[in-house]
Amino acid sequence: MINIVLAFVISAIVSYLLGCIPSAYMVGKAFKGVDIRQVGSHNMGAMNTFYTIGFWPGMLVLATDVCKAMLALTLSYWLAIFLQVLANLVVPVEMVAGIAVIAGHNFPVFLKFKGGKGGATAIGILAFLLAWINWVDIGAFKFPIPLGDLIYLASFLILLAITRWPTLSYAISFIAFWLIAWFVYKDTGLFVYSIFVTLVPVLMYIPRLKEIWGKAGGNVKRAIFRTNLKDRM
Repeated sequence: MINIVLAFVISAIVSYLLGCIPSAYMVGKAFKGVDIRQVGSHNMGAMNTFYTIGFWPGMLVLATDVCKAMLALTLSYWLAIFLQVLANLVVPVEMVAGIAVIAGHNFPVFLKFKGGKGGATAIGILAFLLAWINWVDIGAFKFPIPLGDLIYLASFLILLAITRWPTLSYAISFIAFWLIAWFVYKDTGLFVYSIFVTLVPVLMYIPRLKEIWGKAGGNVKRAIFRTNLKDRM
């Protein structure tokens, strides 16, 4: 029993601290000497970095935020294995790590609990838990193909091409992970968890949605469909 408790507690603490790594803040300071929370949409995330700092700095933030979530869940998995946690409790340990890492991103202790909205972090969490790995034989080797992640990426790119709105596109694309949890994994727990993780950045984004709606004058087409990727302010 003590090992199970340790797995959950240590996993939560380590994951929260990983989530607290303020990649957008550090990139903003490093590239332009600005506090990302004071420019653009004031969000400490990849999208605001794209628009206010630059494409490659934004990609760096996106990759870092996705990877810190995946690292948190990877460490929680190996911790559970090391502590010999029961097999049916390994995924719950990973789930706790996911909640902790997104909490760290959104409310980082190093920046007075003022962080991002958790979109990229949520992608990393679900990309890890619902990767839907398929092994393909190529010659004498086997290669893992994460079909779940590829389906999510394809959904995002299609929606992005239609709406020109990255935030809306990645948010709607989360539905792909819900469907994979339900139809592929057939796991009610993962299905409910994937919805919960998705709702975190969506709910955090509500004030911004209201702002966009106001600037669009209540026009649905103008609010949703952008003439270009930078048409958001």
